[in-house]
Amino acid sequence: MTEKIWYIYLLSSEIIKIKYSPSSSLIKSSHYKKIYILFFLMVMTNGYVISQKITIRGTVSSKIDGPLQNANILAFAESNDIKTSFAISNKGGEYQLRLEKGIDYTVTISYLGYKELVFRYSGFKDDTLNLALTPKTNLLQEVILEYKIPIVVKEDTITYQTDAFVNGKERKLREVLKKLPGIEVDREGNVTAQGKEVTKVLVEDKVFFTGNSKLAVNNIPADAVDQVQVLDNYNEIGFLKSLRDSGDLALNIKLKEDKKKFAFGDMEVGGGLEDRYLAHPNLFYYSPKTTLNFIGDFNNIGTKSFEFDDYIEFNGGFGKLITDIRGYLSLASDNFSRFLSNTHFKANINRFGALNFRQSVSNKTDINSFLIVSASDIETQENTLNIFNNNNTSFDENRTDSKLIDNSFLLGKLTFDYEPNSKEDFSANTFVKLNKNNTEGSLLTESFDIENFFTTNSNLKAIDIKQNLEYSKRFSRKQTLSLESTVNFFESSSANNWVTSQSFLEDLIPIQQENQIDILQELERRSTTIDLIAKDYWVLDNFNHVYTTLGANLFFDSSSTQEIQTLSDGNLNDFSNNGFGNQIDYRLTDTFLGLEYKFLRGVFTLKSGLFYHNYIWDNSQFENSVNNTTSVLLPKFDAEVKFNNNEKLQLRYQRHLRFPKSNRLFNNFLINSFNSVFLGNPNLQNERFHTVSLNYNKFSLFRGLNLNTFITYNRKTQTVKNSTSLNGIEQFVTFTMFNNPENSFTGDLKFSKRKGKVKLGIDASGNYNEFFQLVNENITKNISKSLSITGKVETFFDKLPNLETGYSFEPTTFETSAVTNEFLNREFFGILSYDFLKDFKIYTDFKQINYSNRNQGISNKFNLTNASLLYHKEDSPWGLEISVTNLFDSQFRRQNSFSDFLISDQTTFIIPRVLLFKISYKL
Repeated sequence: MTEKIWYIYLLSSEIIKIKYSPSSSLIKSSHYKKIYILFFLMVMTNGYVISQKITIRGTVSSKIDGPLQNANILAFAESNDIKTSFAISNKGGEYQLRLEKGIDYTVTISYLGYKELVFRYSGFKDDTLNLALTPKTNLLQEVILEYKIPIVVKEDTITYQTDAFVNGKERKLREVLKKLPGIEVDREGNVTAQGKEVTKVLVEDKVFFTGNSKLAVNNIPADAVDQVQVLDNYNEIGFLKSLRDSGDLALNIKLKEDKKKFAFGDMEVGGGLEDRYLAHPNLFYYSPKTTLNFIGDFNNIGTKSFEFDDYIEFNGGFGKLITDIRGYLSLASDNFSRFLSNTHFKANINRFGALNFRQSVSNKTDINSFLIVSASDIETQENTLNIFNNNNTSFDENRTDSKLIDNSFLLGKLTFDYEPNSKEDFSANTFVKLNKNNTEGSLLTESFDIENFFTTNSNLKAIDIKQNLEYSKRFSRKQTLSLESTVNFFESSSANNWVTSQSFLEDLIPIQQENQIDILQELERRSTTIDLIAKDYWVLDNFNHVYTTLGANLFFDSSSTQEIQTLSDGNLNDFSNNGFGNQIDYRLTDTFLGLEYKFLRGVFTLKSGLFYHNYIWDNSQFENSVNNTTSVLLPKFDAEVKFNNNEKLQLRYQRHLRFPKSNRLFNNFLINSFNSVFLGNPNLQNERFHTVSLNYNKFSLFRGLNLNTFITYNRKTQTVKNSTSLNGIEQFVTFTMFNNPENSFTGDLKFSKRKGKVKLGIDASGNYNEFFQLVNENITKNISKSLSITGKVETFFDKLPNLETGYSFEPTTFETSAVTNEFLNREFFGILSYDFLKDFKIYTDFKQINYSNRNQGISNKFNLTNASLLYHKEDSPWGLEISVTNLFDSQFRRQNSFSDFLISDQTTFIIPRVLLFKISYKL
C-alpha cells in the first residue's frame, strides 16, 4: 500500500478543524488572503507534527476470514511520558499507526475470536507491517483485558473510551466530545457525529431531561464521563428498530463507576462591575434505580439557558415534527417561539431552573419527569431600514423599536414506561406548558418625511396540555402492532395596545380623532387536537415487509377578536360596528388509510407507500357557515443504498397537503400591526406541494473522513397567497388561492478530513427560491438566492496553544421587478485555548462580521470577542476565573431579511462589555 492516510487516533493528538472557502466567481481577491492564512497555519502546524513521528501501515488479516475490519491495534510506550497510540483497521483490513521516533513500544493486535498478537517495536522511519491473526481454539476461555480499547465499532454503535482522549483538564462534556474522532460540537452545544446531527442524549441509557444536546454538553462534568456511545438509527423501543426508519442519532453517556451511585456536580458564582452577577449550580445524583438532576442559571450577563431549539426538543424534536408539517408550523409561529428565537438584547436578567427525576420502580417500570421554569426581564432595541417594493417603484421607511419584556414559562413532562417483556411496550406521556408574557414598547416610524410615535403594550397568557399514549406489541417475528393516541388542549388570551398622538391606518380602521388615540385589541383562542393511529408491521420474510396504517386526526378551534378605541371621555368606540371583530369555530377531520411496501435486497432498501386521506373541514362565523370535503391519494417513496454501515445514499419523495390556520379564515377585519389590517377568506382551500430530497453521507474512522450532503426540491402547485394593497407603509392584506407553481431548491455540503493533528473542513449551503407577490392587484415573480461557504481549521495539542479559526462568505441576492438587492456577510472567527504553567488556562473566542448592503451603500463591521483566564490546581475542587464578554464593547450587529415585497436591513443593539470574577467548586 502506497496510499498515505494520515488520520490516526493518537492518544496525544488533538483535533484541528479547518474550513476554507473554495474558489468562486463570487469571491474577491481580498477574501483569498484570509484563506491562504488558514492553509499556512494548517501546513505549518501539520509539518511540526509530522516531523516528530513515523507511520506504520499495513493490513490485519487471517488465513480463514481474510481482511479483518475493526481490529484494534494498540502501541504502549515503555516511557510513562508517551501516551498510548492506536488505530482501527478499515473494511480492507488496512491500518495506520503513528508512533514517536526511536521510542520502544509494545504493540498488541486484538480481534474478537482471535488470539491476541503481541510484539515489541521501535523505529526511526516509516514502515510497513502486515499482521496475521490466528483463531482461538477455545472461545469459552476467560479473557481479561487490562486495557480498555479506545474505540469499539459494532454494527451501528461506536463506543469511545474517553480516558484515551482527554488530559484531565476538561471541565464539561463538550470539551470531551470535541476530542473524540468523528464528533463535532459547535459554539451553541449542538453535536454532530458521523456527519449527522445528534437528536437525543442519554445518560446511562436514559433520556437526559428533554434529550437536547445543549443541556447535556454544557452542564455534565467532564470527569464523570467514562464512555460515549454513538447509536445510529436509535429507537426507544428495541423491537421496532428494524421496522421504523427513525433516522435518529443518539449519544449515550456512560458514567464512571464511582459516579453511578453518587452525588456529583459543580457550582459557579461570579460578580463584576455594574452589578453584574452569575450563579450556575449543577447537581447530579445517579444510582441504579434513582436519578436526580438539577441545573440552575441566574445571571444578568445575557446568557439564555433555554432557546427555540430546546423548545423543539421538548415537543419531540425536529425530526419528528417535520413529518407533521401542520404541527411544526404552528409551533414555530406561536408567540412563545418568537420570544425564544430572540437571542440579541441590550439587557437580560435570566432566572432558570431545571429538575429531572427518574425512578425505576421495577425491572419493568420506569417513571421519568422533568420540570423547567424560567423568568426573564429583557430590554431590546432595533433600528430597521425597510425597503418597500411596489411593482416598479420602491420607497424607504426608518423604524426604531424598543421593548421591555417580562416573560416567564413553565414546562413539565411526566412519563410512565412499562415493558412487561421484550416483546411488549407501553408508555404514557403528559406534557404541560404555561407561558406568561408582558411587553411594553415604544415605536418611532418615519417615511415620506412624516413621523409617528407609538407607545405599545402587549400581554399573553397561555396553557398547553398534551397527553400521549403508545402501546406496541410484537406478536411474532412476522407480526408487530403499534397503537398511539394524542390529545392536545391549548388555550390563550392576549391583548395588544397602541397609543399615539397621530392618526394611523386612516382609511382602514374607524378611528375617532382625538389628541391621543388609544386602541385596544383582545384575542382569545381555544383548540383541541386528537390524533389516533394504528400501524401493523407485517414481515413476510427477510426481504419483504408490508406496513398498514389506519388513523384519524381531529382538530377543533374556537377563536375570537375584538378591537375598541378608548375615548378621552371614557366612552368606547367599538370597531365591531364597522366590520371588525371575529368569532369562528373551525373544525378539520382527516381520516386516512395507508399501505407501504418495503423491499430489501443486498445494499438496496426500497419503500413505497400510498395513503388515502378523506378531509372534512368547515368554519362557522356568526350566521355564516362554509363546509368542504375532499379525498386525495398521497404517494410516498423512499429509496436507500447502504454501501456499508458508514456510507449510504437516500432518495425521498412525498406529496403534502396543508390547511390554512383559523385566523386566515376570518370574515371580518383584524388589526395585524400599527400599519397593517387583514381580512380573511372563509372559502380558502388547502395548499399542495411536492418534496424531493437526495442525501449522501459517508463516514470513515480509518480515513478520518466525514461527508454529508443533501439537496431538496420543493414545488408548490396550489398555495394560499397574501394579496396586499399597499398605500405608503400601510397595508391591507387579504388571502386568495393561487395556482401558479412556485419552486425552491436547498442544498448543503459538510466535509471534513483529518490528517494527523489537523482537520480540514468545508461547509457550504445554498438556497434558490422563486415565488410570486400580489401587490396592488399586480402579480410579479421574485427570486431570492443565497450562498454560504465556510472554511475552518482547528488544532489540539497537549503542550501547545490550540487554535480554531475560519472564514465565512455569505452573499444574498433578492430580485424583484423593480430592483435587485445584494447583501454580503463576511465573517472571520477564531478560538484560542492554551493550558500553561500546569494549572492555568486561557481561552478567547473572536469573530468579526463585515456586513454590506450594496444597493443602499451601507457597510458595517461587527466585532465580538470574549476571553477568560482560569486557574484550577490539580486535585483541588476550587477554581478561579476572570472572564470578559464583548471585550471591545461593540454596540450592535446588523442583518437582513426579506418577504414578498419588503426588504429589511436591521441594526440590533447588544449587551455591552461584561467583566466577571468567578469562583467554581466541584463536588
